[in-house]
Amino acid sequence: MNKYFDRYASVIFALIGMLFVVESRNIATSAYGSQVGPNMFPMGLGILLILLSIRLFFESWKASGGENKSAPLQHKRFLVILAATCLYAYFLEDIGYVIGTFLFLLVGFRVMGAESWWKSGLIALLFSGGVYYLYVDILQGTLPGFPSWIGF
Repeated sequence: MNKYFDRYASVIFALIGMLFVVESRNIATSAYGSQVGPNMFPMGLGILLILLSIRLFFESWKASGGENKSAPLQHKRFLVILAATCLYAYFLEDIGYVIGTFLFLLVGFRVMGAESWWKSGLIALLFSGGVYYLYVDILQGTLPGFPSWIGF
């Protein structure tokens, strides 16, 4: 943990979170066919980013002064996650939210070091299905559904 880097990063992330909150207020509050407006997600992410930045700032402030090590860079993991993110965004409309998010999370969990394919798959499936159900059925929002070739 590099406490100086963490302090500066927390301030930058808090500013980015504030930008998200401010700019999300410029987005329309409702969308056609949806009870949840498109401004809610960026606003929620901005608030979450601000809260996590505040926590990081105070944790780096309390950290002992002797720690100033930097971790080795992991370019391969970064490139795999970047490629998975780009593919997720490109194919989201074609394969649907649940399948796309499941595959993205499965790749992400494995790259980050999850040991079991079974546990990673189960968590990814429960998360993607749960978020889809919560957002589409409970909040009456819209997300890309299943592709037509599946038959749902």
